[in-house]
Amino acid sequence: MANEERPTTAFVLSLVGGVFILLGGGMMSTIGSFGFGGMMGFGGMGGMMGWTGFGLFGILGLIFGVIVVISAIMLNSKPQEHATWGTLIVLFSVLSIFGGAMGGFGVGLILGLIGGVLALTWKPTETQIKK
Repeated sequence: MANEERPTTAFVLSLVGGVFILLGGGMMSTIGSFGFGGMMGFGGMGGMMGWTGFGLFGILGLIFGVIVVISAIMLNSKPQEHATWGTLIVLFSVLSIFGGAMGGFGVGLILGLIGGVLALTWKPTETQIKK
């Protein structure tokens, strides 16, 4: 089991994409915690967008980033379930653009999509299937 084939490229791209999504979510929640959203004019009604807007969306982005990172780690540790982990990586990478992480500055979204699709399409070699 130690020399089991793994989708290494999909793992690395998904992990790096998840880190970028975490960074985007962290930045948005930091902006929201300082209330910059209201000061920059996004708040309407006296800056109500500050914490409730950017901060909550940033936390949602952090959650999506954590899910992508955990899915990438699980992809590496349980490669036989590559379709499940690839689906989660693609889903939450796409959701990160709407969930306040800005898609991990765009880079996280792209890397997560590529890594997730590689995980979905990964096939072990014939020798690994026969074992």
